[in-house]
Amino acid sequence: MFAQASWSLYFLFLVASAFASPTARAGIEARAAITALTAAQITAYKPYTYYASTAYCSPSTTINWSCGTNCEANPSFVPVASGGDGDSIQYWFVGYDTTLKSVIVSHQGTDVTEILSVITDTEFALETMDSTLFTGVSSSVKVHDGFGKEQAKTATTVLSAVKTTMSTHSTSTITTTGHSLGAALSLLDALYLSVQLPSASVNFIGYGLPRVGNQAFANLIDSKFPNLAHINNKEDMVPIVPGELLGYVHPSGEKHILDNSTWVACPGQDNDSQECSTGDVPTIFNGDIDDHIGPYDGVEMGC
Repeated sequence: MFAQASWSLYFLFLVASAFASPTARAGIEARAAITALTAAQITAYKPYTYYASTAYCSPSTTINWSCGTNCEANPSFVPVASGGDGDSIQYWFVGYDTTLKSVIVSHQGTDVTEILSVITDTEFALETMDSTLFTGVSSSVKVHDGFGKEQAKTATTVLSAVKTTMSTHSTSTITTTGHSLGAALSLLDALYLSVQLPSASVNFIGYGLPRVGNQAFANLIDSKFPNLAHINNKEDMVPIVPGELLGYVHPSGEKHILDNSTWVACPGQDNDSQECSTGDVPTIFNGDIDDHIGPYDGVEMGC
């Protein structure tokens, strides 16, 4: 779990990057109806919620699937590779879920007790994507510099593990997931894997996702992943950073957990309805950092 004493350092980053977020962006599309998710739809996300939480566990336990409650929640998982040190490189793992029939890729979220993780979060300039990794992606697509650098550290190793898993289990379905920084890395992994494995079916399900890139990035993500979901809990302030005033835009696919624990689908990019994160938490001073770790349908993030 996160160390509460270190939240003040992370809070300073939030202040710096999202002192103000507009409640509406110029030219944004008309909003479709916001709809409540059914109990069955919410339950369908539960395995991925646990996979996102499991990424906080040490690679020494995820490689043999011995991490306790998180691992026990997905007993049909077959681990293939894991790594990271939880500081300069976030923990990650790759394997196959025999029930979901999907390769699973997950990255650890921000551990504010590890200073290098915090530095990664605060390198928030928008930069062009690495053309050696994201072959053919337009130079107009820009992403958070720290997130891009962190994802690049494990990109080829993760790709190799994914290829091995696909071959071993005769599958072309891949799902990337994670929480917080881990969600950002896993979203970039989803795009990277879709570029490197064009015949694969790739999707992303993330939790407490910060904004990752610019308008061109959000549009590209929307075009590639129509079933993408990023799930935000109540007044969590992390999904509103970095701020829109810095040029950042969320892709579509938000699912927002309301104060009464109802889940709603928020259509469009950065939906400014008060039932969605951008409208519900217009500035960090309207947020509650304790909501960041959950619960997401009863699951709190951490190992």
